[in-house]
Amino acid sequence: MTKAEAVKENAEVTVAGAKAEVTVAGAKAEATTQLAVVDMNMFEADAGVGLENVGQDDLALPFLKVLSRQDPTLDELENAKAGDIYNTVTGEVYKGKDGVNVIPCAYQRRFIEWMPRGAGSGAPVNIYTPEDKRPPTERSKDDNREYVTGGDGSYLEETHQHFVIILNPDGTSQFALVAMKSTQLKKSRKWNSMVQSRNMIGKNGPFTPPRFSHVYALKTTSEENSKGSWHGWEISLDKVVSDPTLYVQAKKFAESILKGEVSVKHTDEAAAENQDIPW
Repeated sequence: MTKAEAVKENAEVTVAGAKAEVTVAGAKAEATTQLAVVDMNMFEADAGVGLENVGQDDLALPFLKVLSRQDPTLDELENAKAGDIYNTVTGEVYKGKDGVNVIPCAYQRRFIEWMPRGAGSGAPVNIYTPEDKRPPTERSKDDNREYVTGGDGSYLEETHQHFVIILNPDGTSQFALVAMKSTQLKKSRKWNSMVQSRNMIGKNGPFTPPRFSHVYALKTTSEENSKGSWHGWEISLDKVVSDPTLYVQAKKFAESILKGEVSVKHTDEAAAENQDIPW
């Protein structure tokens, strides 16, 4: 083997601070490189890349719901129990006594027509606004539901939809929906009253701040009647929103909802929240 051939087969190369020794004849390779550290600035520079073709129809808005004793989700979660709060998209569980902080952004009242659980596709038959003409119903004495008269077993359920931003302990946030129905409608009305009763003094005198001006704590509490017990929402005012970035995010979310740009995909798994309520 000539000296030139030896140099060719046993070469030392240095590129941009990375030194590599390659020995072809012995099939041996040793390398030491300077590894770059991925930091937040790199993520920020590529913000939104890969999400260009993702629209509202491709996303699932998480639901925050109170886990009932009969909720099948409890069979899948070792760290959850009835009365805890569950995020239907991330799977995160918030202990009911500790709760979760949210910024309410928008509110909608809807009348959702369902088939009995397990009898349909799991999706609503119809969703009506308060202005829509709804089919006549008759309240059942057995389960207190409003069944469609002359129908095939479907029933209407008044549902109050509270669109919120979840404030996580690590400083991150997430859009979500809190759907209240049945016995929780009075909690919804109380929450709306709390929001509407906020007053501030501005340069032109007293005014009512927007829904997304304050943070509220959502916890759960045990409720009961003469026939049994269940868990429901407990809502309290926490503080004024002080982060300008969060305020702008909440305002944009509220505007998107009012424009109809946010779609809600209801499923009958959310109905499990009311299964513990005895009539």
